Amino acid sequence: MIGTVPDVMQAAYIDSVGPADAIHYGDLPVPPLGPTDVLVRVRAVSANPVDTFVRSGAYATPLPFPFVLGRDLVGEVASAGTGAVGFTPGQRVWCNSLGHAGRQGAAAQYATVAAERLYPAPSDITTEHLVAAAHPAASAWLALFRHGRLRPGESVYIGGGAGNVGGAAVALAAAAGTRVVCTARAEDAAAVHALGATEVLDYRAPGLGEHLRRAAPEGYDVYLDTSGHGVLADAVDLLARGGRLVAMAGLGGGPDTLPLGRLYPKDASIVGFAVSNATASDLAEAAEGVVGLLRRTRWRPRIADRLPLSMTAEAHRRLEAGEVRGRLILEPP
Repeated sequence: MIGTVPDVMQAAYIDSVGPADAIHYGDLPVPPLGPTDVLVRVRAVSANPVDTFVRSGAYATPLPFPFVLGRDLVGEVASAGTGAVGFTPGQRVWCNSLGHAGRQGAAAQYATVAAERLYPAPSDITTEHLVAAAHPAASAWLALFRHGRLRPGESVYIGGGAGNVGGAAVALAAAAGTRVVCTARAEDAAAVHALGATEVLDYRAPGLGEHLRRAAPEGYDVYLDTSGHGVLADAVDLLARGGRLVAMAGLGGGPDTLPLGRLYPKDASIVGFAVSNATASDLAEAAEGVVGLLRRTRWRPRIADRLPLSMTAEAHRRLEAGEVRGRLILEPP
């Protein structure tokens, strides 16, 4: 055990779903430790858009009240259950799957994490880069490789290549030996090219669909729109034979526009994906991808701001107002 763990901790929590103003900051009991759990002294938390969906009730998931918010953390092992093999007090660790499916969240001085959802934190990766990368980079890895089954030599389209998830996806796909075509704002093109994109198209340019077709005349083996602005019918038309469309953000148009007549003759497929549904084993594989991304590519998460944990409500307000370009990091006392 690291020092003496107190009975009470500071936490950002809610007593019921509601607006950002419903977030409390104050004392809660330090969570109990089960036999296969690890108690983590939290050093940094990231604020994710999905946290606002859970807090507001828009994303239905079991919430044990009072409910501590937050998905991702980096910290140190304070103590470990007898069945939590491989974790020792003082060890630096990270997690990206709290605050969902009945699990309490990360936005506190201490968090209890199931050992199968906790990973050693490499000494050569900073705390802020690791906590800021945890959610978007794992999402990108799972979308490309678990659900998109992306293989070397294939062509991939990534919409929103300058975003949190999109930039990670560009770097991952390029490092895997694929040809990456993506969209971004014109002013972000150079940065996205530097991540390994073969071609970067301005998403606001007229005739974008035709530009995308010319960039991959045989079609795209994997189509991944991280921006949420794609149109399903257009995406299907851009797929190669056997292509895979991974839907992880709101594709426009609605289910009535699904062009089945153009989908099945290509042997193409559409799969929906939400990182919240990933299994513990899937997340463990993705964790290796996150570390590899930070070690072996130029991609780094953009840090928009660093706030004390007491300002969790303000972080949620900024996210919901669309004011954040990058990642918000919350630091417990």
